[in-house]
Amino acid sequence: MQEKPTAAELEVLAIIWDLGEASVRDVHEKLALDKETGYTTTLKIMQNMYAKGLLSRDEQKKRHVYRAEVSQKDTQQSLVKSFISKTFGGSAKKLVMQALGQSDPSREEIEEIRAFLDKIENKRS
Repeated sequence: MQEKPTAAELEVLAIIWDLGEASVRDVHEKLALDKETGYTTTLKIMQNMYAKGLLSRDEQKKRHVYRAEVSQKDTQQSLVKSFISKTFGGSAKKLVMQALGQSDPSREEIEEIRAFLDKIENKRS
């Protein structure tokens, strides 16, 4: 993966992953629903992301349309791997125990987690 996206860049990526493609105005309007941010701030973030290779830009239309150049799955995997390494000494168990200890998972969520663990265990057998 290229450079890891910043927190602000992840917000932009989440919007673009959801929409498929978006103009700066599209992204700005979505961001403005949850927090105060200026249009020029959104524009600058997206220009930086384009320069980093996180976004591509279609300049054929009247307004520039941006697309993600990094997949959501690859980005999430890379960030989680880095987070586990830096925060939990590389231990997935510590991460899971901490996450489950901080929330109150429903019976359905516990069953899904159990099924996922069974699937992982069966792969190793």
